[in-house]
Amino acid sequence: MADVNAMEKKLAEYKCDTNEAICLKLVRFQDDLDDDGTTFHPEYSHQIFGDDEVAFGYKGLQIQLFYTAGNLSTLFKVKYSSKVTDTFDCVEADNVEGKIREIIPAGFTSNSDDFISLLEKEANFKPFGTMLHSYTVHNEEGEELTYQIHKAEISCPGFQEYHERLQTFLMWFIETASFLEVDDDRWDFFLVFEKYNKDGETLYATVGYMTVYNYYVYPDKTRPRVSQMLILPPFQGEGHGAQLLEAVHRFYCGLPKVQDITAEDPSENYVKLRDYVLTKLCQNLPSFDADKLHLGFSADMIKEAQEKLKINKKHARRVYEILRLRATDMSDEEKARAYRLEVKKRLFGPYRKNQRELAKMRKCLRPEELVSHMGQLDTQAQQEELEKSYQLALEDYRRVLERLASQA
Repeated sequence: MADVNAMEKKLAEYKCDTNEAICLKLVRFQDDLDDDGTTFHPEYSHQIFGDDEVAFGYKGLQIQLFYTAGNLSTLFKVKYSSKVTDTFDCVEADNVEGKIREIIPAGFTSNSDDFISLLEKEANFKPFGTMLHSYTVHNEEGEELTYQIHKAEISCPGFQEYHERLQTFLMWFIETASFLEVDDDRWDFFLVFEKYNKDGETLYATVGYMTVYNYYVYPDKTRPRVSQMLILPPFQGEGHGAQLLEAVHRFYCGLPKVQDITAEDPSENYVKLRDYVLTKLCQNLPSFDADKLHLGFSADMIKEAQEKLKINKKHARRVYEILRLRATDMSDEEKARAYRLEVKKRLFGPYRKNQRELAKMRKCLRPEELVSHMGQLDTQAQQEELEKSYQLALEDYRRVLERLASQA
């Protein structure tokens, strides 16, 4: 038994956290290759290495996935200090290289010199498609950096291969990510690039992207649905997501055939970003004037948000609640109560549905069956959940308003 435990302990030394082992880089300069400060790591690796996010069979495992900053030409290497098969018979190490090869497209190199040659060709890389928007951001050093947002088609020369490299990042930063089948012309691609200078030349670095699918709406409309959105980690927290989402909204607002814009299974962070962008867009609409907000959520708000900004009723309602909060003196008990009841009226929808279901149950369930369902629909518990939902909404709304105020 002691021998078994000792063996298990030794084998445990050959387990590696794959989120730490995977080293990602976006390389602009040759010096970046040896600069640990340019390395970033995945948030997730479970889709490749299982729920435990562990690779077995190696000590000092390092999986290098380095990309040229613009074209995303790829260097892939696997390094380790020792492998379990060097010490133990009949124990097999995970095929780390094989697992990574399943998600990165062909055309990568494992030779550093070849990668440096590809890096030298980055001056030839130009953003795909049509530029929709350009904006500037000041970095910590006070330098003004310029960014561009482009709309691309899958038919753009070289774009499909570029997109195959770009979407590999999804596996590391979106928990439920999957790759797109892009052989459908209803896909739209929106990309963010940074302009930067290298040896006197202007080059472009990939910052992030969004994919949108145009669904058909009877009889002659389309409903663009955001499928995936990712700002690469070195650029997060700089406002690029908001710039991208706003540019995409403005693009579709100019298309008469568009009904409204939605998102597929949006994450919590995406919802917060959307709240900010849509509130920013709606705050200057006449129907959302401060003096009209206290009159309640109106048909004029629904109509104007949909016609001018392609915003559906559900999203317009959230915008109304955010702007009404800004227009409400929450230190005034009566006004604060009116606001709270207005928001809770919307939040109460699911609970009202539960009550209707309970009424149906009373008619068709036996008493003992009804008791088991009653616990799920306890009124006191519902009220507590409702208050909790309200406080969370209030917290999110205040964060949106703080961000709007900081941008004013």
